[in-house]
Amino acid sequence: MLTPGVTRVYRNHHLDSTRWAGFQPRDGDIIVTTSYKAGTTFTQCILASMICGGVESLQKVEDEISPWIDARPNPILLDALYAMIEAQDHQRFLKSHLALDGLPYFENVHYIVVARDPRDVFMSFANHYRNYTDFAYAQFNDAELPGEPLPRAEPDIHRLWKNWITRGWFEWESEGYPFWGNLHHTQSYWDFRALPNLHFLHYADMLADLPGTIRRIAGWVGHPVTEAEVERIAGEVNFTSMKRKAIQADETAPDDEPQFFEGGNATFINRGTNGRWRGVLTDEDLELYEAAKARVLTPACAAWLEQGGDPA
Repeated sequence: MLTPGVTRVYRNHHLDSTRWAGFQPRDGDIIVTTSYKAGTTFTQCILASMICGGVESLQKVEDEISPWIDARPNPILLDALYAMIEAQDHQRFLKSHLALDGLPYFENVHYIVVARDPRDVFMSFANHYRNYTDFAYAQFNDAELPGEPLPRAEPDIHRLWKNWITRGWFEWESEGYPFWGNLHHTQSYWDFRALPNLHFLHYADMLADLPGTIRRIAGWVGHPVTEAEVERIAGEVNFTSMKRKAIQADETAPDDEPQFFEGGNATFINRGTNGRWRGVLTDEDLELYEAAKARVLTPACAAWLEQGGDPA
């Protein structure tokens, strides 16, 4: 069976795939990988609740328990980050936004690939991008920026969509601008879906059956859960609970603490719903989407992204 290998380097305002070069895997490690706005934090919090016994705060999950290694503007120096990860004595679960052609593959590591209907990804991406603060732009476009700076978000939703669905930031991509490929990310893993340590989650399925999702994840990563534990985890990580945690984090943050998003964490955990693209994207917009599907996705991958269910 063919196995993946790193063939590309992703470095831009957000990403630096070379930061994985020093990673030393342990048997049973977990990497949660998404393009963006597809259930990353949702999945990390399920794992935090399952493996660590609870979600103390969203910030602690993101910064300490399940850090994003390929984040380029990272406040933690790389040596310190690896030391923090090495010191963890629980089953480790880390975050990545890299496609599989830029992320190291290890046979003894579980990869949980989380994806979402691309039209829903866009609506969440638009909210995310358009709410970046001046502080956020300063972090992304710092003195060590490789390549072009992250441009300010286009206020017109249709121009933003056209750029996102027809342009790539990296030369090998043709969608995802000005971040990185969304369709390409999923297809890069889909091509290797027969590998036993690649597991696929669809955001719509997570919303429709959270207890079933928890059981599936537990089975994949070898962490048995009782029905009582499933109920506890579902109660802690559902959207209402996560939104409440985000609001509490904003309320307890120092007044002078710089924010990445207008409105703080409550903006990052926005609505968590699907289908908002209906009535927003026009027929012309959707024609561009169909063209992108044909360029980037196989028919089976495209169908799964839109419908969810068993990826087999």
